[in-house]
Amino acid sequence: MVGPCGADPTGTTGGTTGTTGGDPTGADPGTPISTNPQEKCRPDGLAVNKTVDVPYCDVYDEAGREKLPNGLDRRVIGYFTSWRTGTEGTPSYLASDIPWTKLSHVNYAFAHVGPDSKISVNAESATSEATGLTFAGAENALDPTVPYKGHFNQLTKFKKQHPGVRTLVSVGGWAETGGYFGVDGNRVASGGFYTLDTQAEYDAFAASAVAMVRTYGFDGIDIDYEYPTSNVKAGNPDDFAIADAKRGQLWKNYEQLMKTTREALDKAAAQDGEYYMLTIAAPASGWLLRGMEVFQIMPYLDYVNVMSYDLHGTWNDFVGGNGALFDDGKDGELAAAGVYGAYDGIGYLNADWAAHYFRGAVQAGRINIGVPFYTRGWANVQGGTNGLWGKGALPDQTKCPPGTGPSLGGTSKCGNGAGGIDNIWYDVDKAGQKIPAGGNPIWHMLNLQNGKVGSYAASYGAPTGPLTGTYQHNFDPVTKTEWWWNAQTKSFISGDSDQAIQAKADYVVAGGYGGLMIWELAGDYGLDATSGEYGMGDSLVTRMHSTFSTAAPYGAAKSKTATPAEAIDLGVSFSEFALGDNNYPINPRVTFSNRSTVAIPAGATISFDFATTTSATMGEQNGWGITTVPGHSGNNVGGLKGDLHSATLKVPSGGIPAGGSAYTKLSWRLPMAQVSNVRVTIGTTTYATTYDHPRGVKVVNPVVSGGTTGGTPGGTPGGSTGGAGCTAAAWVSGTAYNGGAQVTHAGHRWSARYWTQGNTPVASDWGPWKDEGAC
Repeated sequence: MVGPCGADPTGTTGGTTGTTGGDPTGADPGTPISTNPQEKCRPDGLAVNKTVDVPYCDVYDEAGREKLPNGLDRRVIGYFTSWRTGTEGTPSYLASDIPWTKLSHVNYAFAHVGPDSKISVNAESATSEATGLTFAGAENALDPTVPYKGHFNQLTKFKKQHPGVRTLVSVGGWAETGGYFGVDGNRVASGGFYTLDTQAEYDAFAASAVAMVRTYGFDGIDIDYEYPTSNVKAGNPDDFAIADAKRGQLWKNYEQLMKTTREALDKAAAQDGEYYMLTIAAPASGWLLRGMEVFQIMPYLDYVNVMSYDLHGTWNDFVGGNGALFDDGKDGELAAAGVYGAYDGIGYLNADWAAHYFRGAVQAGRINIGVPFYTRGWANVQGGTNGLWGKGALPDQTKCPPGTGPSLGGTSKCGNGAGGIDNIWYDVDKAGQKIPAGGNPIWHMLNLQNGKVGSYAASYGAPTGPLTGTYQHNFDPVTKTEWWWNAQTKSFISGDSDQAIQAKADYVVAGGYGGLMIWELAGDYGLDATSGEYGMGDSLVTRMHSTFSTAAPYGAAKSKTATPAEAIDLGVSFSEFALGDNNYPINPRVTFSNRSTVAIPAGATISFDFATTTSATMGEQNGWGITTVPGHSGNNVGGLKGDLHSATLKVPSGGIPAGGSAYTKLSWRLPMAQVSNVRVTIGTTTYATTYDHPRGVKVVNPVVSGGTTGGTPGGTPGGSTGGAGCTAAAWVSGTAYNGGAQVTHAGHRWSARYWTQGNTPVASDWGPWKDEGAC
């Protein structure tokens, strides 16, 4: 039976004896958080590995910042895709085309999860892009010192010439999260990441990650899992049947997979004397992130690449930019959903909001902002400013592609995707038909802007005749959205070219962020002076390099204030989230686990920072009491004005026993990543906590006035004696209850998981009421 104030029910009625008198001087010399000689190079907040000495200094300097090549102070990360080989007649983009002297990282896209739970690029064969193909031209000659061919051979060769540039293999992606393409080119709907749900499978995956970096010379693994969210109908519609059946467990499975993989890579790094990175591509949409709890995997990651693109597309008819940097209060999709009115004017479909989501959990330098070197677009757009914030519905809604419009179960219509010459980088459906979605490389849009069809059009199966209308280039100074508008066809096509890229590079520098991530390198442009035609090049990467080679070092500390030199061994965990769209308000159980040998007394305070992606209004529902200090208030037009809110809880009667725990319930409205910079203040002394994995601290037992006399007086009040009793009001059918509300019904105490009215309290795993036991 749960005691009052969330005390741990395992406590004993009489409490612990304690040490009579204790040591009032508190002369606990403490122990270093890590004895690893290379602890000085571990990034702030990266999980401490206490079993092996990880060679952090191979990659990081003594401030915990990544050592970057090519004169860069911020990262320039480019995704290099496997399929642009030119074998089918379209323009190729090979490893020799990568601007190696201007990048910091190259991510190979994609490997997949095989049926055996291992990372795979399929068996070696003469047709394998990864390990079998050979490419014409002296610049693409094979490296004869390695036993494999294909892109992996070429990446190995060029990495030898540019050893500072780090290469990672990315696993998953849109098409290969829940399946893979077999040797015949057909997709196998195997379930992929969605099937990994046992420790044996996590171990197999992690071991294969180690084998992959060792066999092919990669510097790490990048996970592009789209998406481990509890929201139904998220990700590739071809995988809905597999993924939706497991939505309630996907996030927990992902947490354990990342923890296991991090530990395996650390162990291999210690053995090899070479550090191996673990990174992810993460969604930017507030809707997707609502189903990902508080993104508790951040301690296992070197950094996060935020996919701050695909923020609008033809899955619905709301016309907007592909990758807006800021909100302007006019986003048609958000306005139609009532988001601005519900969340203090905060819009969550922009890169700034997404960056601040992760900033609540980690330092700015471990966040890279994604930019699209490709477009999305609609045809026959009505309204808006040159199409921006207009509507573009497909006239016949019975012909919507899977995973769009009415098929998602809402009221939105699917979009009328731009096709033909406005869609040369297209996807195909299961029948092999092109899906119109306005997909193009940036270089193609520059040709259209100049009135040129492009000599490559026929190779993509696009019309080669004269263009209809003109393509007017536009740039919005508030959102930093770039797009092309054809007034005759009413086509709106959006992607990042020079103005958007410069705005985002400047934003990264000003905010202390880690850098920019590019999807994908082949979309960058160059001009052929002879033909006057744009094609694949490195102009936008050059712009990034120029900006980032004169920038200050990125932000390397999670906290904006100095971290205390001493830390208490205190854990913080989050649980009992409602699933998907029911996760409103967000109202988890938050448990504080005291792993020290001294109780944290009643009256001590626990403070923490949290992201400004939600308002500073945070509720507490277990009698602790909470105060907050806002880091931002009001809407986020033009960007959020602060990084972090702060909150302070007061430890209630009974304290947090040594070796025990206590919990409360917190509530907020918009998604945020896990809290950071947790501090415990006892009397006049403030301690850091091991929860944050801070650098260079000593772990101590807290000093309590009078030592630890009396242990935990009175035990864990309520413990296994007496409980809370049926003191809450009786449940009333017509009453509306917010998340965290408590009632009594049928001799039991119940707490509301989320807002509910008219639902009789009954025991269930995911219903609105949680049974807290007999009373």
